[in-house]
Amino acid sequence: MLPPIMTVRTPEDISSLLVAWSRGNETALNDVMPMIYEDLRGIARRQLRQSPGRVLPSSGTLAHEAYLKLVHTRGIRCQNRAHFFALCAQMIRRILVDHARKQRCAKRGGGQMEIPLDEALLGSKAHGIDLELLDEALTGLAKVDPRKSLVVEMRFFGGLSVEETAEVLGISEETVTRDWRVAKTWLFRELAGKNARK
Repeated sequence: MLPPIMTVRTPEDISSLLVAWSRGNETALNDVMPMIYEDLRGIARRQLRQSPGRVLPSSGTLAHEAYLKLVHTRGIRCQNRAHFFALCAQMIRRILVDHARKQRCAKRGGGQMEIPLDEALLGSKAHGIDLELLDEALTGLAKVDPRKSLVVEMRFFGGLSVEETAEVLGISEETVTRDWRVAKTWLFRELAGKNARK
């Protein structure tokens, strides 16, 4: 169960608590979670909006699952609030992919979960795509260019701005914009090929 809601502090206070947690102060996560819980649910809601009409966990359930994973995780290095949310976006994406796999197994190979890749990701060529195929494509992109894969996770799944993504990755905003554009093209090509082979 999450701790009770507390008075919201500044982003700097939140970043300090997250850094303290990443350095081994386990109570810091409990102190910071009430301050960022709604942001965590926002990340979950953003990802759930990509799957309308599907039987999925609620944003609250996803936020709780992410929280439980964080509680049991050791060795995560967290630079600041934006970096933490990028990590949470990755975690929630993995939870949803695991959920999709369980659903598919329960249906013995059918019912793959599709998500519409909106214009923010693939531009005018957007269409619904299987969540597991997207996960495979992002994993493939990470092998070719880890930074571009992180840019997609932070921008599309985490909802981070270009500025926040640049801050987390320690690169310029121009590089984020360029990586975002190239990654979208790469993903479209990969997903089009995977869909053609389905």
